[in-house]
Amino acid sequence: VIEIMMGSPGVILISIAAIVAFISVANSGIMSASRYPLAMSRDHILPPFFRKLNKLDAPTISLYLTVFMIVLILIVFDPTKIAKLASAFQLLVFAFICLAVIVMRESKIQSYDPGYKSPFYPWMQIIGIIASLFLISLLGLLSILFTILLIILGFVWYWYYSKARVSRTGAIYHIFERLGRQRFEGLDSELRGILKEKGLRKEDPFEEILTYSKFFDLKEKQTFDEVLNKTAEYLSTILPISSKEIVQQILEGTKIGATPVTHGFALPHFRSDNLEKAELVLVRCNDGVTIDIFNPLTHQPEETQIVKGLFFLVSPENNPAQHLRILAKIAGRLDDEDFHDKWKNAKDEHEIKDAIIYDEEFVTFIIKSNNQTAKLIGAQIKDIQIPSGCLITTIRRDGKTIIPKGNIVLDELDRLIIMGDKEGVKELRNAFMR
Repeated sequence: VIEIMMGSPGVILISIAAIVAFISVANSGIMSASRYPLAMSRDHILPPFFRKLNKLDAPTISLYLTVFMIVLILIVFDPTKIAKLASAFQLLVFAFICLAVIVMRESKIQSYDPGYKSPFYPWMQIIGIIASLFLISLLGLLSILFTILLIILGFVWYWYYSKARVSRTGAIYHIFERLGRQRFEGLDSELRGILKEKGLRKEDPFEEILTYSKFFDLKEKQTFDEVLNKTAEYLSTILPISSKEIVQQILEGTKIGATPVTHGFALPHFRSDNLEKAELVLVRCNDGVTIDIFNPLTHQPEETQIVKGLFFLVSPENNPAQHLRILAKIAGRLDDEDFHDKWKNAKDEHEIKDAIIYDEEFVTFIIKSNNQTAKLIGAQIKDIQIPSGCLITTIRRDGKTIIPKGNIVLDELDRLIIMGDKEGVKELRNAFMR
C-alpha cells in the first residue's frame, strides 16, 4: 500500500521509521531490564559490582550483563518459544506485584507512602494474581515448568547466597506484628530511603513550615539536653503540649534510635494528637552539641557525637507519611556537599533558611510589615516590579493556594513563590531577603 501511495521513497522512509522504532523499544527494554540486577545488588541479593555506576550514573556492568544475556538467549533458543517464556515471566512478576501490594497495605507500615492507591482493594489484586496464574497455564507445559523453575531457583539463590547478606526480611513481619508476633524495623529504614528519593508531594507545606520556623543560634558548646530544654520551652509556648512532655517524647525517640544523626546534624522528632500543623525549630551551634547515640535494643548509650545543627520537627499524629517526607527532605539536603558551608557561614536566620531550601531558580518569602517585603502590602500583582525572566507562580494565603492575577492585592502574611532565571532570582533574594 505504501509503495502504491508513495513509491519507493515511501517504502524506504517507512522502513527506516520501523527500524528506529524497534531500536527505541529495544533500548528502553535493555535500560529497564538492567535495573533488575542494579536493584538486587543494592539489596545484597546479587554481588556488589552490579550496583557500580559510571560518570553518567548508568549501571554499566548491569547493562553489559543484560545485553549479553539477550544476545545469548536469541542465539541459543527458538524466538517463538522465547516469546512465551518472556510472557510467562512478565505474568509471574505481575502476580508478585499484586501480592506485594496486599502485603504492604496490610503491614500498616507508617513509612509506606505510595503516590497512588489502587481502587477496589484487595479484590483487584486477588483477581490479578489468579488471572496471571491462569494465563501462565494457558501458555503450555514449557511455560509452566519455566515459571516453577524460576521460583525454585529464586529460593535456592536466596538460601545459599542472599540469606547471610541481606539485613532485612520484609513487610510480612509487620502483619505478624499486628497479630501479636514480631516485626522488622529495617524495612522502615529502607522505605525512608525511598521517601528521600521521591521527595515531597505538591501539597506538603514544607516551605511554609520552614518559613515560620524558629531559629536559635548558639554561640557556646552545649549538651543535647540543654538544647532540648531550650527548644521545649519555646515549643510549649506555641503548642498545647508542656515542655516536660516534649522533652520526654524526644528523649524516648532518641533512646530507641528514632533520632537520625548524619553528617554532623541531628533530626529529633515526634508526632502528637494535639497538633493541627507541623512546627520546626532550627538550632545552629558551630562549637558543637554533644549527643549520645543509643543502642535501639538495649536503650543504652553506645557513643557520643558532636553535631553542628539540629532540626526539631513536631507534626500531627494523623499524617505520619507527611511527617516522614519532611524529615526525608531535610535529610536529603544534609547530603548535599554545598549545604554544610552555607549552614556554617550563614549570617542570619534568612540565610540559614535559604540554605535549607536553596534553589537557584526558585525563591519564596512571606510578606511582613517588619522587613523588606513590607512595601508589597496592599500592592497589586500587576504593579510589582520583578526582574525579567521571573514569574510569581503561586500565592499562599490562610492555608489556601491563589493563582496570581494582575488585580490581586497582596496582604500581610501572604507567601509568594517565584520562579525564574538564576540572575533574576538572585536579585529578588537581595531585594527581599537581606
